[in-house]
Amino acid sequence: MSAKLAPWLLEPWHSLSARLGAGELPHALLVCGEPGLGKRALADALAASALCDSRTEAGFACGKCRACLLLAAGSHPDRVFVSFELRDDGKPRTEIVIEQIRTLSQRLSLSSQFGGLQVVLIDPADKMNASAANALLKTLEEPSPSTVIILVSDKPSRLPATIRSRCQRIQLQVPNKAESLDWMVAAGVAVSTAEEALAVALGNPGQAMQAIRDDTLGLRNECRKDLRSLRDRHGNALAVAEAWSADRPEQRLWHAAAIVHDEALNLVRGGKSALGLTGTEEIPKLAAWFASANRSRELLATQLRSELVLLDLLHAWQMPRRT
Repeated sequence: MSAKLAPWLLEPWHSLSARLGAGELPHALLVCGEPGLGKRALADALAASALCDSRTEAGFACGKCRACLLLAAGSHPDRVFVSFELRDDGKPRTEIVIEQIRTLSQRLSLSSQFGGLQVVLIDPADKMNASAANALLKTLEEPSPSTVIILVSDKPSRLPATIRSRCQRIQLQVPNKAESLDWMVAAGVAVSTAEEALAVALGNPGQAMQAIRDDTLGLRNECRKDLRSLRDRHGNALAVAEAWSADRPEQRLWHAAAIVHDEALNLVRGGKSALGLTGTEEIPKLAAWFASANRSRELLATQLRSELVLLDLLHAWQMPRRT
């Protein structure tokens, strides 16, 4: 099980494992942090360890006992997972509703079937609606000594303060670049690709790996080439606007804004321009275009035709830059 935890998760894991072994694990935990840092992996590892009949020396679930086999099969009676359910039309809900929490409370009122802990995972906890959150609060206010409730959240600020205050918070942080690079390279990613992906993901290794899987890097490079071509007056703004509008316009616009932001920072630091710009006198214009790009992202969510929104923005980019 330890091999499945990223290295930056080991410090919080050792702390939680030690408290579990000493019988001092809080009855409610809030595991939070940016998407891509492994919150669910940490929560799953803790749940498995709490239910295991024969934990390893490092505190991980053995993977071989009856409890572990049932957990792997998704049929352990003392492990409860609460997330989005399907609506009557077969589509997943976008929130966790009060009926789910009421069902959970009824289940927790019964004794553990295996005589040990009952472990609950709620993910994403910040998607509970107000009624569901209020119902959960009643459960948290009257904790059972044999129950551990683990809330997983990207945005814990969306949870009521009354719930947050009753949970032990486990805040995951973005690891340093060296640790992230080592982890990605160990997973088979080339160093240069890992570095580029980490830059796109603002240092978040999980999001960097997702960017590689989704070919986000290829999309970003296409946007960079288009901006460079327009800047050099070789490209056609209408053709680029139509191409962007036809294929993931929101993502392309996000990448374009990020590229221009990075370009401004690069010029401030005296670096070489990737877009053919000449010097720091370009920075105010880059900042203005960055702001326009973000406004255009908002306009894409309106009834305006996306190609017209993009064309206006790209024309502004292509205009001669006078000092």
